[in-house]
Amino acid sequence: MSFPGFRVNPAVPPLNNEVIRAFDHVVTPHISDNLGRHIGARGLTRYNRTGKLVGTALTVKTRPGDNLYIYKAMMLLQPGHVLVIDAQGDANNAVIGELIKLYALQRGCVGFVVDGAIRDVASFEHVPCYARSVVHCGPYKEGPGEVNVPVSIGGMLVSPGDILVGDEDGLVAFPMDQAEEVLHKAGLHAEHEQRVMAEIATGALQQSWIDKALAAKGLLD
Repeated sequence: MSFPGFRVNPAVPPLNNEVIRAFDHVVTPHISDNLGRHIGARGLTRYNRTGKLVGTALTVKTRPGDNLYIYKAMMLLQPGHVLVIDAQGDANNAVIGELIKLYALQRGCVGFVVDGAIRDVASFEHVPCYARSVVHCGPYKEGPGEVNVPVSIGGMLVSPGDILVGDEDGLVAFPMDQAEEVLHKAGLHAEHEQRVMAEIATGALQQSWIDKALAAKGLLD
């Protein structure tokens, strides 16, 4: 059915090349700072203790507390996909747990993002997973829902095929066709911070990076 509220669209094939792999070494603050400092998910917790999330979004929008359309979405998973679930922030019923995790990993899923609740939280210790909350209560399987439509994750819009990068500082997403530019700008940002660190290491009280910020607002005496 293609009517809004019930749509199931084809998955965008994962991008798995040297550009995407390069994000394994890019921290999310360097990405966020180059996306206007306001793009990124807020209010989600990282439940994995190891590993980094880098992959292509396969999106699901569910009715709160229901995971029927997550089952449908799993049939579309390809290696390199991130299962991105807009469960509307609901904390009453978990929409994924260990069983879904195990099956999705077999299909090549590289991580999970849930604006809602999960359970079996210990099983995600070494698998990239961001979620709103944890609860023991399981989901219903009635629908409705949608697959591969734009979703809202912690205030961040994620479209099917977007690139997601997540680490201990948080989660950001951006369009696939902007990956090279984001990577380039994040690299320049990292170089800038290395120069600042080198200046701090000199022990000098007068620091050019502080002076520049103060001077821009007329606060440098």
